[in-house]
Amino acid sequence: MVRMRYQRSCASKLDWNSDFYSLGFYQNGKGSPNLKFQRLLINFNPHHLQLSSHLPLKICRSRARRYGLCLPPRLLQVRAMDEDFGVSSLHDWGDNNRAIDYRLSASEGEESDGDIILQPITDVDLPTPKEQFYPADDSITATAHRLSMLGRAYKTKKTKYGILNNIGLITFSTVLLSLVDCCAWKIVRLPLAPLYLMRPFLISAVAVSCVGYVCVPLFRSLKLQSLIRKEGPARHSSKKGTPTMGGLYFVPIGVIVAQILVGFSSLEVLGASAATLAFAAIGLLDDLISTRNNNVGLSARFRIILEVVAGTLFSFWLYTSDIPSPYSMKAVVPLPAPLGLICLGKLYPFLTSFCFVSMANGINLTDGLDGLAGGTATLAFIAMSIAVLPICSELSIFGASMAGACAGFLLHNRYKASIFMGDTGALALGGALASMAACTGMFFPLFISSGVFVLEALSVILQVSFFKTTKYFQGTGRRLFRMAPFHHHLELCGVKEPVIVAGAYAFSCILALSAGYVGLTSV
Repeated sequence: MVRMRYQRSCASKLDWNSDFYSLGFYQNGKGSPNLKFQRLLINFNPHHLQLSSHLPLKICRSRARRYGLCLPPRLLQVRAMDEDFGVSSLHDWGDNNRAIDYRLSASEGEESDGDIILQPITDVDLPTPKEQFYPADDSITATAHRLSMLGRAYKTKKTKYGILNNIGLITFSTVLLSLVDCCAWKIVRLPLAPLYLMRPFLISAVAVSCVGYVCVPLFRSLKLQSLIRKEGPARHSSKKGTPTMGGLYFVPIGVIVAQILVGFSSLEVLGASAATLAFAAIGLLDDLISTRNNNVGLSARFRIILEVVAGTLFSFWLYTSDIPSPYSMKAVVPLPAPLGLICLGKLYPFLTSFCFVSMANGINLTDGLDGLAGGTATLAFIAMSIAVLPICSELSIFGASMAGACAGFLLHNRYKASIFMGDTGALALGGALASMAACTGMFFPLFISSGVFVLEALSVILQVSFFKTTKYFQGTGRRLFRMAPFHHHLELCGVKEPVIVAGAYAFSCILALSAGYVGLTSV
């Protein structure tokens, strides 16, 4: 504990109001309190001022004399840290998002002075050169800045978890794609170019990550900011104002890289690109309306109608166009042995439309945590690239390019996110995955690799169904989860956001390996 007492010199007869004016407590010489010191409450004694604190303060002797104060050496007492001050409390400060009060109290007999309360919360509350605070080397200012750094250091430590999640995801993706490239001649039975899948993945990842450094501040300046739902977890209120519509730049890059590498000659890649951009347009319309209408975008029914129309048009294009299909048979779904090939006939367009709607909305529901939808979509695209490689090798380039675009976007979307993909990116990713499955019949590997999206959508369906059923029979609705989708339920159970994302990544890695194996054994 540090105790300091400094006594006003008896020889100097200065007016306290003038001293306060020199210290910056009064402004414009009118005697009104400075608004920048509303949170600093000090009661002065005309004869002495005593300051007792848990904080390691330092007083500059020359500057104290400048303001009419005298510091005799015999009155300066310095003691070690009090035993009541626990180190564990430092971590509590950093993890608390609410306002934090630092109280400097003086209690020594009947002559105890008033309390000093400091509230360094954000960068706005910290002293800046433009503000009329104490001088830069003043003790209280320096101590307040040090305390604010404690919370910032803890947040920086939490941010490292998002970086570790990205490193693990990219490492797994590159290793898996490298193994597939090395064994591609055994899978396709044809010689493929070196780095057949790694090249589009790396090009898209680097391009998106570099373009993001330009688009993120641009979107922020254009006021393309997200609005947080009031129904969501309270801790998500800190994400308010984060730029959104990140799909405007990373989705086109993934599409363009794929088209350039295949030479604009593949009908499958052309159709998948058109479907991706069509769903991106639906998401963009929803985002634009929501940003201008207080987070109320397209109605769910109207958006689903647009998605069904887009999926139906894609099914009609598949039926009329002359594209290669498994075993030269259209409307065929390859399944592992002993099931083999299943011809759906007229049911194939309905399955295609259902796949488009379910994938688009599944990814949209998953996009609730920083990096969750982008990372799981990366692994889903890699799994689909492996599954469709024996049927349409050009379409696997499209999948690898979209996977690289998602991985590059994670550089800015990881915890804590600098930008969100919005409905523009979420619906586009769902349309891209569904188009890959529709062109090749690989619906079964798609639903395996997209297991996280399926579980998130099922959690919402179960929550709504259970609530309506209990309300009908019991009069009061009951909930199966604390909040849907399922990742919000885990948040309310106390699981940290980076931990949820890391668990989803690990689960998606297993699903990606399983989907790739099922796809290769089905052909």
